[in-house]
Amino acid sequence: MNAEAIFSACNALALVGWLLLILLPRWTWTMRLVLSGIIPLLLAAVYLVLIILYFGRAEGGFGSLAEVAQLFRQPFLLLAGWIHYLAFDLFVGGWETRDAQRLKVPHLVVVPCLVLTFLLGPIGLIAYYVVRLRWQKNLNNSDLDQAGE
Repeated sequence: MNAEAIFSACNALALVGWLLLILLPRWTWTMRLVLSGIIPLLLAAVYLVLIILYFGRAEGGFGSLAEVAQLFRQPFLLLAGWIHYLAFDLFVGGWETRDAQRLKVPHLVVVPCLVLTFLLGPIGLIAYYVVRLRWQKNLNNSDLDQAGE
């Protein structure tokens, strides 16, 4: 399989995971495929295979930005780097979804965070933490209001 085919297949798999998280977060198959970690683990397995096959043969490394740039000149390692993002961002989106469900944060409030995590990774995580802190503060304030009644 060539790098473009693997790229397309992994992108499609990740997109399915994101659509399930955003559109059907409580559906049984979302729980089985995404929230359980199955799709991120499948992506991680592809990443592992690419690293095993190509990492030892490539020039470059992680000691400087120039070395990283040289490492990613190898198309299959560039692909591995992309799949790394796909797997971890989807895993983080799954965590955000599970955590929001546990805290009873309305899913519509979480959706923008998921979209940001899908598109911009860490920015979506920051957005979710802002929502999470705000939601917990609202819960704590409503507990205080109820205690005062």
